[in-house]
Amino acid sequence: MTSTHAFWLAGRRATGEAAFDVTSPWDGRVVGSVSVPTDAQVEEAVAAAYAVRDEFAATPAHVRAAALDHVSRRLAERTEEIARLISAENGKPMKWARGEVGRAVSVFRFASEEARRFNGGEAQRLDTDAGGQGRLALTRRFPKGVVLGIAPFNFPLNLCAHKIAPAIAAGAPIVLKPAPATPLSGLILGELLAETELPAGAWSILPVPNNRMPALVQDERLPVISFTGSEKVGYAIMDSVPRKHCTLELGGNGAAVVLADFAGDEDLDRAAQRIATFSNYQGGQSCISVQRVIADASVYDRLLPRIVAAVEAQVTGDPDDDATDVGPLVSEEAARRVEAWVQEAVEAGATLHTGGKRDGASYAPTVLTDVPADATIACEEVFGPVLTVQKVDGEAAAFAAVNDSKYGLQAGVFTHDLQTAFRAHRALEVGGVVVGDVPSYRADQMPYGGAKQSGVGREGVRFAMEDYTYERVMVLTGLDL
Repeated sequence: MTSTHAFWLAGRRATGEAAFDVTSPWDGRVVGSVSVPTDAQVEEAVAAAYAVRDEFAATPAHVRAAALDHVSRRLAERTEEIARLISAENGKPMKWARGEVGRAVSVFRFASEEARRFNGGEAQRLDTDAGGQGRLALTRRFPKGVVLGIAPFNFPLNLCAHKIAPAIAAGAPIVLKPAPATPLSGLILGELLAETELPAGAWSILPVPNNRMPALVQDERLPVISFTGSEKVGYAIMDSVPRKHCTLELGGNGAAVVLADFAGDEDLDRAAQRIATFSNYQGGQSCISVQRVIADASVYDRLLPRIVAAVEAQVTGDPDDDATDVGPLVSEEAARRVEAWVQEAVEAGATLHTGGKRDGASYAPTVLTDVPADATIACEEVFGPVLTVQKVDGEAAAFAAVNDSKYGLQAGVFTHDLQTAFRAHRALEVGGVVVGDVPSYRADQMPYGGAKQSGVGREGVRFAMEDYTYERVMVLTGLDL
């Protein structure tokens, strides 16, 4: 019999009147049962966060830093256990699940470091004009208020960490909603935070059903919303609360550009391997997975067979097997959608080089060429293990092809030329340009977010802390400067 996991209400364990099962997308087994908070319990969590906001903002930096250090250390100690939980509820292969735990360890460590140095204050003398003689401005940052964090299923631990850790570091209370498909990894963070001395109310982790979220989103006591997920839902949230501060990390259509100077056999082998790996890691369920390859005509014919071979070499199967590279998608429904998009493209004239087969929630790593520009898979985020490859003539055409998308999260540019790298940085309408590699690289301390329909604001610990806070100036008068 499966035990029911409690949620975390104002820093303590709690259970509601109902529960739901979390099942493995690989074999359908029940991984755990999760208690659902009642409306009254949600209200209690929000009220507690709102009531503690001033106290928490004034908490000494060393207290917040120590709590974050503790979570980082405990995550590292429990890596294997937590990785197996991620794999069980998400379907992520163990090699990637372990990596996700390692990243969360770093996120909390980065946050502890930032808690110690953030908001030191910036002094500005104002006697540069006669009217400011004897005056000094001191600028510090203060929390905007309670943060409502809404996390997705694809990185069920690390993207919860990216909501919680910066909020605690900045002294902002947070109410976190993990994804309904994968709440167990987020609830683990509650276990570790409960071992710290953070004030009650500073954090809650509530597995609230999606149909009950509008009331939370609208609550005026939650002035900051940090959402990671689909474009449709993210912008619906923003449109519904125009006076709130929203950070949205939404979809992508990640492009990897391979230019003419990246033409050696070793170059093309490396590009093909990186592209194959990162179009399929996490089952392609990453906003910065490689979805499009844009290859210069001079390298296209040599690159394409290398990509196909590298994709076919990806080991698919049981995510619990250390040899597995590609596991299932989060659900059979998700796999059926990917299947439909690929079929639509093929029927419209695309060439299928490998893959194109579904087995339950699993979808075989797939490579397509000659995809019509108006096909759904060319325009939207596939969020599955599918890769399209197109041929272009020259750098300008390649960069134009990257920009021919409503999304602009990250792009990768395979080149050895420094001048080309700087031109790419200037030309590409994305939040990040990765030179010499795929767009799928993310360091958790760097600013991360998109342009166009890929969202607003930035994650990355310090940058999220800036999003959660605002500048407040104090002017000192009558000073002998």
